[in-house]
Amino acid sequence: REMYERDQEVMYYITLHNENYKMPAMPAGVEEGIIKGMYKVSSVEAGAGAPKVVLFGSGAILRCALGAQAILAEKYGVSSNVYSVTSYKTLWTEANDCEHWNLLHPGETPKKSYLETLLADETGPFISTSDNVRLVAQQIEPWVPGDYYVLGCDGVGRSDRRVRLRRHFEVDAECTTLAALTQLAKQGKFDKAKLPQVIKDLGIDSEKANPVST
Repeated sequence: REMYERDQEVMYYITLHNENYKMPAMPAGVEEGIIKGMYKVSSVEAGAGAPKVVLFGSGAILRCALGAQAILAEKYGVSSNVYSVTSYKTLWTEANDCEHWNLLHPGETPKKSYLETLLADETGPFISTSDNVRLVAQQIEPWVPGDYYVLGCDGVGRSDRRVRLRRHFEVDAECTTLAALTQLAKQGKFDKAKLPQVIKDLGIDSEKANPVST
């Protein structure tokens, strides 16, 4: 009825998960961000001068991003901001529209997408974790203002306990933590020599098979 009365060509969809968990309270003032595809959920400062990362999480895996945020601060002295991504497709569509308009209007003030505006003060590195295949999150890479590393569930579908599946696909809190520290090490903001011990401390099997090919 709403689509007919407002003459809108839109589609509504509901995603159901077979996992029960307490939904966090909605932060104040994020209503627009929920609709536009992304909003900030949490900020944790680990201390003055601490290195900082930005974590993107989606759906049930947002809790893995928040878990990584806690590990990074408590164990490794790393600050972070966590964003909930409600729709990578919506972010891509709006950013692509701005890019297209700018291409055809070179003499006018360029438009800036919602994604670029939201992340304008962030420097990264940026880590995305979700139960999507990586291509879903990778589509916004041109507009992410820094090094961007994507975790996702590429590979053969399988049945197992959630904790084992999330470790298999490397999207859990520990693997997200490792990805963040690895990216910081590439920027010279974390000691690369400590990464082997980080892997041991986080209980990650360094000889585990690549989920993409298993």
